[in-house]
Amino acid sequence: MPQQTSQDSRIPLDAPRPAGYRRLFTLPGTRAFTAGNLLARLPMGMFSVSAVVMIAGSRGSYALAGAVTATGLAATALAGPFVARLVDRLGQARIALPATLVSVLGSLALLLCVRYDAPDWTLFAAYAGTAATPNIGGLSRARWAHLLRDEPGALHTANSFEQAADELCFMLGPVLASFLTGTFFPEAGTLAGALLLLAGMLLFTAQRATEPPVRARSRARSPLRCPGIPPLLVCFAATGAVFGSMEVVTIAYADAQGHRAAAGLVLALQAAGSCAAGLAFGARKRTGVRLGHCLAGMAVLMTLPWAAAGLTGSLWVLAGALLVAGMATAPTMVTAMTLVQERTPADRLNEGMSLMVTGLLAGVACGSAAGGWAAEHAAPTSAYAVPVAAAALALGLGARR
Repeated sequence: MPQQTSQDSRIPLDAPRPAGYRRLFTLPGTRAFTAGNLLARLPMGMFSVSAVVMIAGSRGSYALAGAVTATGLAATALAGPFVARLVDRLGQARIALPATLVSVLGSLALLLCVRYDAPDWTLFAAYAGTAATPNIGGLSRARWAHLLRDEPGALHTANSFEQAADELCFMLGPVLASFLTGTFFPEAGTLAGALLLLAGMLLFTAQRATEPPVRARSRARSPLRCPGIPPLLVCFAATGAVFGSMEVVTIAYADAQGHRAAAGLVLALQAAGSCAAGLAFGARKRTGVRLGHCLAGMAVLMTLPWAAAGLTGSLWVLAGALLVAGMATAPTMVTAMTLVQERTPADRLNEGMSLMVTGLLAGVACGSAAGGWAAEHAAPTSAYAVPVAAAALALGLGARR
């Protein structure tokens, strides 16, 4: 029986095609690789919350917890483009799985260092080992870009689905992490996340039929030298600072209210708002929505959590504000990532998207550190000024995009 290849994994042009999201999953192999990437992506919403709760509970310092997670994210930002370049040259299966094994070992090392009260510097070293984590969202988007390369409308829907999947995982991840760390033991979230990451990547990389073809050596220019990419990279960094600071500040605020275990649920509502907005955005045809419009909406909506925390002092009012504020996230990220795909050479797409994730993670790292410092040295309510300032900066950088 002949094997299916990535070239014949698309539906013939003359075949009847369902519309919208249903169209995506009529393509052979897409359901299997989506199941794998969702399983591998879920820990991305677990690791930071698990690390913050685990370290702050053991060492009694949110500043230390924020600095450790910031170090891991910064290391990931530096290593990500290198891993992605290897993926473009050698293939997803050959690179992503070994890189995942290295990352899992880093997570387990962090767990052991916290569990056995190792010196603070070992926490930084161990968490930096997770920098080898492949950009699973980028790997999945690269598969869609290959399968739907002749269908820009369907690719827009796929990108929106991927962003909604990101938000779904960041919605469920903190809840699962908070449940595990609060119900069993502080290291349970990190342990479960490492196992899920490994299992998901095994399933994802086993789907070879949908994997983009390998080009041993690209003649295309580096994504950093492509017009429009450097400004987008800076904008992604500022946007990441919004996410990183909001997460740490919200955990600290919930702790100050005596409800630290509820922090994951509160953050999940922000992701839920983004997930719903992303699915609605993808169901629409591509329109003239500009990145600047999305950034303006995000800058306005990010003031809501600050106002809710300052004016009411209620964690549940804050949760409602985060739900609404989160609705700006997915449209912003889908619009920005579409610009990246349009401006990056096809045979360096993983590298281009990984560079954007690098910018995003660098911003998350800075935002996490700034949010942790503000939460510890100022009132938790005042610390919500950090994500608001970051959103305003992102607007200033990307207003013309």
